[in-house]
Amino acid sequence: MSRVRPVSGGGRAVEVPPDRLDGWFSRFAQRHGGIVSTSVMADRCLVTAVDGATAAVSAAFGEFTPPGEHEGLVVDAVLAHASASRLIGLLLVRLGGHSIGVARDGVVLVSTTDSRQVHGRNKAGGWSQQRFARRREGQARVALQAAADDAARVLAPRVGELDAVVLGGDRQALDVLRGDRRLDEVFAMASPRVLDVPEPRRAVLDDAAVRALAVEVVVREPRENS
Repeated sequence: MSRVRPVSGGGRAVEVPPDRLDGWFSRFAQRHGGIVSTSVMADRCLVTAVDGATAAVSAAFGEFTPPGEHEGLVVDAVLAHASASRLIGLLLVRLGGHSIGVARDGVVLVSTTDSRQVHGRNKAGGWSQQRFARRREGQARVALQAAADDAARVLAPRVGELDAVVLGGDRQALDVLRGDRRLDEVFAMASPRVLDVPEPRRAVLDDAAVRALAVEVVVREPRENS
């Protein structure tokens, strides 16, 4: 089943695996009375249906080629982009753990996973709460430092080989890692989409390697485009 999430401004984003993308667009056309036009730009493809619904795809890796304006449904550039072979870095981080790896075409080749205890928030007040908060901050700092060290060891030396880096997990934790200068080139290659993942484990990394190749289609119904 495809993952679906709401997007700001209305509409929904649907994760579609590359091998199902052609069929997905065909069904979109059927549901909305056919396709009026397809606009292919270097970084974005917009499909507009007869009833005013739209389906938009942003280029996750590189650019769509060739660009052009077409009557009807013409998504060859998107299908070719989605099905190309990719070597992708994966950086999944949450406060209590991380899983980092390199995957080719959805298969993890190199990985490291670690978990660290970070206590939850304490509702008690006074000095007890302050001591607890300091302990929690220290645990979080150690956990994120371990994640940065592993990312520097696994991903940074391979940046020149990668087509892109896909992030996942907690955005605040990832922002902390962005401050580590050793990872400047890693984050420079990061795709805009951040995967929503549970506590990073090796099984979660394997799933993320497959999801990283999925195309995110933003669908807006006619009423949402008015």
